[in-house]
Amino acid sequence: MQLDEQTARSVSTALMRICQRSPFLATLALHARIEATAELPTAATDGRDVFINPEFYGKLTPAEQEGLLLHEVLHAALLHVDRRGGRDAKLWNVAADIVVNGIVAKEGYQLPEGGLRDQHLEHLSTEEVYDLVQQQQQANQHQAQAAESDLLDVRPTDASKPAEERPGQNDKTARDAYWRKALEQAGMIAEGGRQPGTLPGGIQRELRRLAPAQLDWRSYLWRFLVRTPTDFSNFDRRFVGRGLYLETLDSDSVRAYVAVDTSGSINEHAVSQFLAEVQSILFAYPHIRCDLYFADTELYGPYPLTAQSELPTPIGGGGTDFRPFLRRVAGERDENGATLAIYLTDGYGAFPKETPDMAVLWVVTPGGLDEEKFPFGEVVALV
Repeated sequence: MQLDEQTARSVSTALMRICQRSPFLATLALHARIEATAELPTAATDGRDVFINPEFYGKLTPAEQEGLLLHEVLHAALLHVDRRGGRDAKLWNVAADIVVNGIVAKEGYQLPEGGLRDQHLEHLSTEEVYDLVQQQQQANQHQAQAAESDLLDVRPTDASKPAEERPGQNDKTARDAYWRKALEQAGMIAEGGRQPGTLPGGIQRELRRLAPAQLDWRSYLWRFLVRTPTDFSNFDRRFVGRGLYLETLDSDSVRAYVAVDTSGSINEHAVSQFLAEVQSILFAYPHIRCDLYFADTELYGPYPLTAQSELPTPIGGGGTDFRPFLRRVAGERDENGATLAIYLTDGYGAFPKETPDMAVLWVVTPGGLDEEKFPFGEVVALV
């Protein structure tokens, strides 16, 4: 439904004010189609358009109107509707609200009263916030503040239609392409305008989630452990010349070492999930030799790990130092084969000054160190 004249004028004025302050956000906002609806109590998005209740919108201050519009535009531009996948819808909405409200507030805009904030989480990606809120059992606290979801599976006018008549995958693909293009244009304008500068705080991590689809951590772990000679052609280029590109390499020569950070920052669920996946790989490829270590500032192990192993009780609880494990692995590596080191951690700890002479995979728990801050190795998020 089209906006009435008064609401349309108010929305236009808000967008003009945003244009004067924030070229990046303004470009995204100008890509959004804003419609009126009386079927929603406040505002929402279906991933493409933004819907506002004129009565609710009219009661907000001008500053709150700007914040509300940007909140919904960011949900759409960051593909929060389609990124949910099979996650719990209400809890995903909580996580997405925490992220976009953090961006909006840090850019100096005012959120309507009751806008959900969590300054301890809002710098993370939505997937990471979702996992942390779920793991820390904070859902009840946040859901109480987010009783109405503003991420819609369908347009308000389509909600009463049979499922087979609603928009499908083609519309999701079109939304994805549309907002990726809008983000690209907004980035160019922000960097090349009269006032060039960095993108709004908090949005960089979200944008990394919108990169072309990548393997999830389970698939990445399988591909890392189950190597053929040609697989190594796509290895981290920092390992070229370090003896890992062996034309005669075969799977029997692969030796894997697995470390679990037991410094106290890694929860039991993450450890169980991770080790269960490693054991699944060993079940499918029993010729892979694998040793398990627990590590904080000290190293505990090795514990030979097989598909049938009963997992030992984790030991540790101190600080985090990655050097003892990497030194041990370097001392045991087989020069005639491939040595793979896998470390489950949040990434906060002491790294060695020199790059190890082996392939290293960091499996990083939600809320962990940013990928670019790891000085070497491959990095994959445990989400």
